[in-house]
Amino acid sequence: MEENKQCNSMDNCEVPSKKVIEFKPPVYEQRYYFVKNLVNRHGLRKIADLGFGDATLLWMLKYHRCVQYLVGVDVAARPFEWGGGRLSPGVGGYIVPRELDLTITLYRGSAVQKDSRLCGFDLITCIELIEHLDSEDLAKFPEVVFGYFSPGMVVISTPNSEFNPLFPASTFRDPDHRFEWNRTQFQTWALDVAKLYNYSVEFTGVGDPPAGAEHVGYCTQIGVFQKNIAKATESSISEPEEHVPEEHIYEVVYTTSYPSLQQSKYFRLTLSSESVKAIGLMKSRFLRGLRKREGDRVVPLGSCTPQFGLTEAQRAEIDQSPKPYSVGEKFYVPLERLIIYPKVNHLVAGSMEKLRTILAEGLRLNGDQSAVQVELVDYQTQRLFDEHLISPVLES
Repeated sequence: MEENKQCNSMDNCEVPSKKVIEFKPPVYEQRYYFVKNLVNRHGLRKIADLGFGDATLLWMLKYHRCVQYLVGVDVAARPFEWGGGRLSPGVGGYIVPRELDLTITLYRGSAVQKDSRLCGFDLITCIELIEHLDSEDLAKFPEVVFGYFSPGMVVISTPNSEFNPLFPASTFRDPDHRFEWNRTQFQTWALDVAKLYNYSVEFTGVGDPPAGAEHVGYCTQIGVFQKNIAKATESSISEPEEHVPEEHIYEVVYTTSYPSLQQSKYFRLTLSSESVKAIGLMKSRFLRGLRKREGDRVVPLGSCTPQFGLTEAQRAEIDQSPKPYSVGEKFYVPLERLIIYPKVNHLVAGSMEKLRTILAEGLRLNGDQSAVQVELVDYQTQRLFDEHLISPVLES
């Protein structure tokens, strides 16, 4: 919940002439969450952040399932700062791989330099960037970002100078700012850019003013630009020419790729892991429950279906499938049953042939390849025997 309020503050035991405004969460976080929600709402796949700073926004976006390519560009980026850290996959990224590939690349470069590797993105974000540009670079900015890079969407945030009088120091918010626009100035500039490059633009912001000061608008004003696809083919401005040669101006300072289920190695490991997990749960319930002998097989009298992590409909479907059984010291789980488990089913997209082929590479199947075969008693289930938790087999 966002909450902005005024609070008293003291500096060197003197009471300031103005109250300090506190934003909850802080305005910088609100800006990042705005982008995060936009990405989630539109399912954006390929995103670049110009002026990425400490890469907090990129770090937040890497957790989105839809995101596959993240790029950061900053004039101050240095290679030795990005040898790993929070943009790397980490151990968890290998234990639970992503559904889709993800590559993160950081460049040292300027937002007003043309580099063909940034062309055609779904979204380019410029969070508190344009106010740091001098007049010459600001004049180049629209042609590079909207004309040359030509992304599907652009998000630009910048301070709203009308809000500044509410702060104790009503000058520029940062000494590096070249300008700070009011709402009319920003919207006039944005509308002109949108018209020139065939984009539509909507205005919003983050950082609500305190009660009684609603007339000043948001602390941070935001323009969300969206390419007019229908008009793009009619314009020579909004799309870079196809014959323009590749330009690699930026210097790569960091790049990493994440394990994913699109990669055969991690897909097979994950499918085997989920299958073994499901088999282990079934075997545990099989050994704990009453069983009876049918010929050379021992079959459960009750359900071997886990009671947690499944819907009633899923449990009912599993219960109606062929039951697991044991023969001697071997335990068998029919593939027809295993494929109904949601995670396994999702991984193979319901394909029995795919499940059979991949499991046969790392697990043992029975003679007709209709069931997975494992040891009935292993180091885990031995505990059930040791603690006398094994139920008897009833003779038929």
